Amino acid sequence: MRGERRARLVIAGTGSGAGKTTITIGLMAALKRRGLEVQGFKCGPDYIDPSYHTAVTGRQSRNLDTWMLSHDTMKEIFLRGSAGADVSVIEGVMGMFDGKDPLSDTGSTAEIASLLQCPVLLVVNAQSMARSAAAIVLGFQQLAGSGRIAGVIVNKCGSAGHYKLVKAAIEQVCGIPVLGWLGRDDELQVPERHLGLVPAIERGELEPLFHRAADLIEQGVDLDAVLALAEHAPELVWPVERLFSEAADKCVSLTGTQPIIAVAKDAAFNFYYPENLELLEQIGAHIRLFSPLAGEAVPEEADGVYIGGGFPEEFASRLAAASHVGRDLKARAEDGLPVFAECGGYMYLSRFITDRSGSKHEMVGLIPAEVQMQTKLAALGYREVKGLRDSLLLAEGETIRGHEFHYSTLIPDDEHYPYAYETKGLRGQGKDGYGLPSLTAGYTHVHFASNVGAARRFIAQCAAYRLQRRVSNGID
Repeated sequence: MRGERRARLVIAGTGSGAGKTTITIGLMAALKRRGLEVQGFKCGPDYIDPSYHTAVTGRQSRNLDTWMLSHDTMKEIFLRGSAGADVSVIEGVMGMFDGKDPLSDTGSTAEIASLLQCPVLLVVNAQSMARSAAAIVLGFQQLAGSGRIAGVIVNKCGSAGHYKLVKAAIEQVCGIPVLGWLGRDDELQVPERHLGLVPAIERGELEPLFHRAADLIEQGVDLDAVLALAEHAPELVWPVERLFSEAADKCVSLTGTQPIIAVAKDAAFNFYYPENLELLEQIGAHIRLFSPLAGEAVPEEADGVYIGGGFPEEFASRLAAASHVGRDLKARAEDGLPVFAECGGYMYLSRFITDRSGSKHEMVGLIPAEVQMQTKLAALGYREVKGLRDSLLLAEGETIRGHEFHYSTLIPDDEHYPYAYETKGLRGQGKDGYGLPSLTAGYTHVHFASNVGAARRFIAQCAAYRLQRRVSNGID
């Protein structure tokens, strides 16, 4: 099968805090200034960094993951997303070799770079070191093997003179080019990740950060050399079997109708894998967006509802004030309208959210539980979830993969709470979510591409609800 040429590179780090995000944003913005179409990707399950990429490039950034998804599906997502772009910039996760397993590269930036045959630019924090930086790069080279690390960018240099020392040491010992540097700059501080960052991006509040990063990349990095590395990446061949095929099965064939799924999309609810929505549409649903934050109720024509994650705690008072939205949603859900909610959406469906200041805000009340915001991260990591009972997404015993990231805890009202999932993660097993035949909600952000059957089940139930409603209204 003939391959396709896609200019691409991976920005990897020696560890979290090395400066991957800053350098990725700066490279994207600087390449965009040259008039290039730039496509962003993020290794691993993350919504914040792709939001940066999308804001900078004007193209929807996508996640590449080799634990939630098969290798072929990950490659397909890359090839679909990079179509029409002049260059793709893939931001790594944590350190280059950090993933699901400390004894292998599974789920790591290194594995994704290898599968996509990407040249890697390694970001090294050189603060308080000179020749020692070469030892760090050499260690990464030896573990990566096969010449995968094609170049280095040095971050947090004290001066141009400091950079020259580090560059000379790395190039002498490691035999690869050092393509540029950034100094220590307080204007490049990335804000805290849990304080309503996506709404701030959408309001344009981070534009000065993006411009500053681009300026410094243009001043300190050899962009022509970076582009040359990206353009020399070998051709990629599409997987033989494609998940996102034009010939995908249509659930509508089961009922003869295409259900309408209302998706909450605003500053409070904005964490969705693009592929989740695309799979729903491809399998046979129509998507309608609505904004609970703007006081918009679920569209009357909706046959199902999907409420993703986000920052409902940052807008709890506004959501509470729009009580008519919650009342309508609760009534329709209790009447059988299928509802699926993740993390922030799960919190919204509870009875109350108590914010960090101790203020209590009334929410939808569909789920008999209360949410308490915490000052520290409550959960983070990959999750494989197994259905504890038949529900909207999963049959009992069926599994799907995803991740958790939240600063809140949910306290059920009673001990007979119908948990949706048994969860398995790095720290062992547990339970998550609320599962009924027409309602599934939980903290886990699931990826439909890890089990397309869950998306089909959701759509089939929405289609059945639509057909039932048409019959009840005497339409058929």
